Amino acid sequence: MDGSSTTPPPGVRPGYRIGDWRLAGPIGAGSWGTVYAAEHTADGRPAAVKILRTDLLAPGQRAWMEELVRREVRFSLAAEHPHVVRTHAALTVEDPDHPELDGLTALVMDRAEHSLRDLLADAADGPLPDAPRLLREIADGLAHLHGRGWVHADLKPANILLAPDGTVWLADFGLAAELEGSHAYVPPLGSLDHVPPEWWSQRTGQRGATVRPTADVWAYGVLAHQVLTGGRHPFPGRTARARALAAQTYAHGGAPLRLDGRLPPEWRELIGDCLLPDHASRARHTAGELSRRVRRPADAPRPRRRAARRPVLLAAGAALLATAAGAGVLLASDGGPGRAAAGASTSASPPASASVAGTLPKDSDVPRSLRPYITTAAQRCAGEEVTPALIAAMLKTESGFDPHARRKDEFGIAMWTPSVFRAWAVDGDHDGRKDYWSPPDAIASMGSFLCWLDERFKESGLRRDLPGLIAAGYRTSSRVVIDTGGVPARTRGYVDQVARHLARYSR
Repeated sequence: MDGSSTTPPPGVRPGYRIGDWRLAGPIGAGSWGTVYAAEHTADGRPAAVKILRTDLLAPGQRAWMEELVRREVRFSLAAEHPHVVRTHAALTVEDPDHPELDGLTALVMDRAEHSLRDLLADAADGPLPDAPRLLREIADGLAHLHGRGWVHADLKPANILLAPDGTVWLADFGLAAELEGSHAYVPPLGSLDHVPPEWWSQRTGQRGATVRPTADVWAYGVLAHQVLTGGRHPFPGRTARARALAAQTYAHGGAPLRLDGRLPPEWRELIGDCLLPDHASRARHTAGELSRRVRRPADAPRPRRRAARRPVLLAAGAALLATAAGAGVLLASDGGPGRAAAGASTSASPPASASVAGTLPKDSDVPRSLRPYITTAAQRCAGEEVTPALIAAMLKTESGFDPHARRKDEFGIAMWTPSVFRAWAVDGDHDGRKDYWSPPDAIASMGSFLCWLDERFKESGLRRDLPGLIAAGYRTSSRVVIDTGGVPARTRGYVDQVARHLARYSR
């Protein structure tokens, strides 16, 4: 879905000169080409030079690229702002001795230190350092663009640059478009993780695809969720296409919006407004409004501290997202671990520290090595009923904390059926694999499933003895519990065992 190839053009070596700028080594690759560090030959001013690989494009694509370059330069001249990167010049490489370079286009821009994508790649669980300022400056730059009558149309972490002093610069305006009334036209390109759901159903005319400022508002909501959660996308899926399909399912009413349970309420509300399912719903939430809202002192979250006390958990809708088979987001069913089921996988938090594990009694028989994973699995759920004590009580009842437990076709510490585990699998120890024999993976996946059961029962009006209902749903299915209107008789013995352990672990 990106534009031209990001293969560096051959023949560009340190010291190569384009106009008044001398290039150093490459510092990154974007959707449209390779970016090099550079300095002015006269005064040594630093810059970044982006060379666009127009030589690899078909004639029609090349014409589009030329229009994108003209748009980017025109935009940069019209949108002077401290949070918008400046494009100083657009040059054509003239080098007949190097045919592979002759005729290529080069854009000379402010040089950034790194991008928001770099920060997210190195992020720990929880908000990025200085997250409120980052989001405030992104909103300010976006409000300025919209106020000048432009839509960015490709807002994503790679296009949020950070100056050496940490200042945010919105960048990469190859798709930026000038509004003609309420909308503009752009080529049918974009980053799947950040395009709004309606992008998929639009037809592309001769002038391109229709884009509105609400597309940037949607992208800002995704960005804000990522910045405040250490990179978590608000829609589940292993690939960008799977996450985009999950967003479409939500927009079509197939599932409610599920945000990270630890978001402060003001940010939860703001992100929810940005991620309203259609253009008309989002239209009342302008970038200018976002810029004002992020200035409220109460909106400022703090980076997560490794404290012994569990953070307050906030209410949020929980759901699984239904999409076509093979897309990476699976259809939710009513099965428990011992029954057929499927669901959307989510990424897991890094293990909590030993101090956080103190939410379980120190003298209990819950293995110390498992406590961080149990606590983290509970903290990821917005439902207050899904606590470390409940997860520990269910693990005790299922396997006695034995990672090698086996019963018919159920295995491991949480007694997952392999087919069901694949649907709910979470990589609890971040080793790149999801294995039901792995206690961290099994516990993280259990937490995800229990959270879904909690929300499912609440939506159905079942609120009495939710821990017991959740335990019964895990052993049978949500549908059996809902149809029964409570704990089914055949699970009463199991639920009673969980209740006894829960009482011990809740001291």
